[in-house]
Amino acid sequence: MPVSLVLQLASKATGYPLAFVAAKLGMGYGLFELKNSVTKTTSAFFEPALDYVVCKIPRWDLSKFRGVDKELGSSMKSVGEVMAIGRNFEEAIQKGLRMIGQGMHGFVENKELQIPDLDAALREPTDKRVFVISKAMHKGYTVDQIHDLTKIDRWFLNKLKHIIDIDEL
Repeated sequence: MPVSLVLQLASKATGYPLAFVAAKLGMGYGLFELKNSVTKTTSAFFEPALDYVVCKIPRWDLSKFRGVDKELGSSMKSVGEVMAIGRNFEEAIQKGLRMIGQGMHGFVENKELQIPDLDAALREPTDKRVFVISKAMHKGYTVDQIHDLTKIDRWFLNKLKHIIDIDEL
């Protein structure tokens, strides 16, 4: 993703003028010289002051097309995206997954997915794989088992497992 798009996304999510700060830095200003454009008191190296996580999730909407292969590849284009912000990864991903239009209430199951072969579904990168991961975790799959099948980084899988652990309390 080009740096300008990353700056736009981060600026939109945070409300902080990152492109402005980046331009000033490119002109030779130091962070300590730049003031917050809203408060006019704190320096740019201190901002943004809040801790949060932003998740950007593509929206595939493959169910609208007949005969389309649901396996995602590097050449596929999404039909849109959602962006969610939260105090931690779990909150942000939950918000984002509620907004992508799959009819789910976040990562936890609220409608039954019919998956005949869970291992095969975990191996295939599809538009529904995140929900397949949820189902696997509910059925007792470990983070290591899911990592072996999906190759998704364990950090993300552990965060998703935390959501399942809370759901199962």
